[in-house]
Amino acid sequence: MKNPLSSDFVIGFLGAGQLARMSALQAFRYGMQVAVFSDRPENEPVQFMTPHSVSGSFDDVESMLDFAKKCDVITLENEFIDSTVLEKLRERSGTPIFPSPESFRLIENKLIEKQTFEAAGIPVTPYKLIRKKEDIVQFGEEYGWPYLLKSSKGGYDGYGNETVKNAEDAEHAFKKLGGEKGHDILAEAFADFTHELAVQVARNETGHVVYPCCETVQKNHICVAVKSPAPVSENIQKQAQDLALKATEAIDGKGIFAFEFFLTTDGRLLLNESAPRPHNSGHYTIEGCITSQFENHVRAVCGLPLGSSEMIRPAAVMINLLGTHNRNAVVENATDGMIETDTHLHSYGKLESKPGRKMAHFTMLGDDLEITYRRATELTNSIEI
Repeated sequence: MKNPLSSDFVIGFLGAGQLARMSALQAFRYGMQVAVFSDRPENEPVQFMTPHSVSGSFDDVESMLDFAKKCDVITLENEFIDSTVLEKLRERSGTPIFPSPESFRLIENKLIEKQTFEAAGIPVTPYKLIRKKEDIVQFGEEYGWPYLLKSSKGGYDGYGNETVKNAEDAEHAFKKLGGEKGHDILAEAFADFTHELAVQVARNETGHVVYPCCETVQKNHICVAVKSPAPVSENIQKQAQDLALKATEAIDGKGIFAFEFFLTTDGRLLLNESAPRPHNSGHYTIEGCITSQFENHVRAVCGLPLGSSEMIRPAAVMINLLGTHNRNAVVENATDGMIETDTHLHSYGKLESKPGRKMAHFTMLGDDLEITYRRATELTNSIEI
């Protein structure tokens, strides 16, 4: 690979949303050129930042080929692509892709992901592939109602997930998620948990770094806040970090990866989901850690030495700012939070807001986790977008 610190080095992102935008900002710091490939019809956040922007389909290697040939390395912003497409794109363009198609193949949908980590000895939430209506009832009888039905590919922020309380609910959800059209639908038991935790891992040929174990606060299947470090014992934090590293090694991952866990009421950790990219749970690292997940994303896929994941202050809190209106995006009532010490507003540059859409986030650092969380919540309660 060309020296990534040369001025003509081009890093390419498949996906052009806010995750690619925040990684691109770090690539610009190193003097790199940034190229993006979007599969969306609307303008996305990164497309305003670079002249090297292409739109097309993630299913069509031909539409991505010219883009890929102009890049020195390609990385992912989302999982809405198949490993076979990535493999063909790498073969035909000659451009390295990280995470590699081989690594991505092991986690590219929720069924394969669970099988991969289960085979590596990592505890996962109980699951079953639902093929017919009888499976729906059988799973409920075995693991109890309610449970979750999930689209095996492409779900996020509550999309592609349905909570089912009985057989009638489940049959309706199975149809809604595309089960009758041949889409793989996964049943997943509800875990009786006390905390939802997350850990990011950066890894490449130079080594690895593991970020602090944080807690994610969820509402309607959407992460609304993150607390770091998680308010659980140091032993549990360490267990989560060890499992996250083990999971990254199980797929021989190169890049940045995120892992979400349930801490059950009986003290066990269950791996829920993974992401082969930066993750919402790691946004606090921009100000909260010596090296953010986004900077280490760029370093990892470019073969550069990885930076420290150590926290700068004892506590960091991130509040997701969701859309509150259907309108052109504008952040209102944010000035009080912006003038307070150790607060940081990040708006993603999305043109259109809609209720529940992730539009921005707000980070606050402090010395006490719960005091910082309460204050961050107060400062963001009145924000409208």
